[in-house]
Amino acid sequence: MECALYIPPAQWDPYLPPDVRPVRCAAELTEYCWDLLALTPEGCRCLDGQKLRCGMLLVPGTGMPRGIQAETVVTYGLSHRDSLTLSSLSEPVLCVQRALPRLEGGNVEPQEIPLPPLPGEAETLLPLLGMRLLRMPLTAMSASW
Repeated sequence: MECALYIPPAQWDPYLPPDVRPVRCAAELTEYCWDLLALTPEGCRCLDGQKLRCGMLLVPGTGMPRGIQAETVVTYGLSHRDSLTLSSLSEPVLCVQRALPRLEGGNVEPQEIPLPPLPGEAETLLPLLGMRLLRMPLTAMSASW
């Protein structure tokens, strides 16, 4: 499976699942039809109007970039409408608002996942947390960073 996170900060690289490629140049995105593509807010701004296709797109709930076609869209953010959000900021808890399809089959069911100490602010890390959730067994989410 081809999975990428577009424009992650370099300090996130050690925390990406092993099969997720950090991509920092838009030209690299056209090399594959990604099974899962996650965009940081900066990545969304940079890709607006670009023509891309992917299976599943993990994107900020504040807006989908024009030109990207995805079979499934999963949003993240602090809105109650986002698929992935935080139910607490002081002691971060990742909240899965609705069933989300997994690439390998099955679903991540709605639930709240208490997070371990994180290497940054939980709100900023939502694209990384979402990528880990969709690519790793749920038991791995409780592992220390």
